[in-house]
Amino acid sequence: MTALTAISFNAVSQDKKEPNPKEAQAKEGQAKQAQEAQMKAWMAYMTPGAMHEMLAKSNGDWNEEITMWMAPGAPPSKSTATCTNTMILGGRYQQSISKGSFEGMPFEGISTVGYDNGRKVFMSTWVDNMGTGIMYMEGKYDEKTKTINFSGTGFDPMLGKACKMRETFKIIDDSNQFMVMYTTDANGKEFKTMEIKFTRKM
Repeated sequence: MTALTAISFNAVSQDKKEPNPKEAQAKEGQAKQAQEAQMKAWMAYMTPGAMHEMLAKSNGDWNEEITMWMAPGAPPSKSTATCTNTMILGGRYQQSISKGSFEGMPFEGISTVGYDNGRKVFMSTWVDNMGTGIMYMEGKYDEKTKTINFSGTGFDPMLGKACKMRETFKIIDDSNQFMVMYTTDANGKEFKTMEIKFTRKM
């Protein structure tokens, strides 16, 4: 072995220090803490809470008294329907299936309502056999008025485009609820399109 090779070998040997047990233990502890924090955050996000329990109180069968306005100033049309509410996916979302008739045709719609623990908002989707789109809305709960104030968009076939929509969903008591839906006309002016009075079947 030459002198230069020996010097290089010694230098490399000195660079390869033995791992420090304390440092390794500290890094392992930090990794474990990060993993535990991540798990805790996910558990908080995925666990149903008070808002989900509120939704679950309206599980069951309901009668619907529906009043609709097709345009501003148009005479209202009235109809009836029924709906069944069920909490799904471990109590994280409420699915509601509505059945009735509209203008002599059978009507069926499905809504899903959930509460996002992370964003602190309610989310609502709606699909029915009178269209091919999905209406999506978000809103927050006003505890004083017991009302969820939703806003979002839906497609208007008459306008040929998506339009802003708004909904107030009031929980009167365990057996009575009231929903009002608003949309916008061609000029962007808001008008009331629907009211639904929900009464729990006994």
